[in-house]
Amino acid sequence: MAMSIREAFAQSPQPCLKHSTYFDTYEALFAGFQDKPITFVEVGVLNGGSLFMWRQFFGSQARIIGIDLNPGAKKWIEHGFEIYVGSQSDPTFWDGIKASVGPIDILLDDGGHTYPQQIVTTELMLDSIVDDGLLVVEDTHTSYMEGFGDRRMSFVNYAKVWVDKINSRFGRFHRAKQQSDSRVWSVEFFESIVAFKIRRSSSGMESQLVANMTVESGEGAKDYRHDDEAESDEAKRQINDIVKRGFSIYG
Repeated sequence: MAMSIREAFAQSPQPCLKHSTYFDTYEALFAGFQDKPITFVEVGVLNGGSLFMWRQFFGSQARIIGIDLNPGAKKWIEHGFEIYVGSQSDPTFWDGIKASVGPIDILLDDGGHTYPQQIVTTELMLDSIVDDGLLVVEDTHTSYMEGFGDRRMSFVNYAKVWVDKINSRFGRFHRAKQQSDSRVWSVEFFESIVAFKIRRSSSGMESQLVANMTVESGEGAKDYRHDDEAESDEAKRQINDIVKRGFSIYG
């Protein structure tokens, strides 16, 4: 029976810090990778506890790789982990990682959490993620905090641009102005975590309107979308209040 991430966390022989809300997210994203020969890369080793946690969770077939700026992280090599020391905001460092590590199933960024570090890591490593693999960035709450970079260029703002990139592939939009960046199939937002899913056959698919059968002219159902408008002032007020509430963060 596969081990839960909470069990793996509790059994790690070294100190490990995680937010309580992350465990359900890990299960939702990573459970399908358990007991498989995957390559898992974590940026940010700190006290080493998460390396053991991931090995417990994913199983003995997993290749667990740690990346950290602290040269002291090299000591975890003795425990069977691959460790690379370098700056995640350094493009040259990532070139070396690509050459040494090869294709990656999951890359988890739990590094320095500054916006340049998170964005550079994501931008440079998306191409290294295998189909149906994931690039996951943790602690994205820093996008709402001071001290991690220019808030206008926060990681969450960067991730929101991916929503626009993905939707710009819609056929009519794409014909008007082609969107060539098809590295990401989908983006999923959790509390303090953003996950990028890679599936090249899907993200590179041409968007076309298709029908399962031909409908003769005059026989199709009428499109009523523009007839659905509230008539009374009270109904309009209620609709306006609901829409405003939908755009409010704190209710």
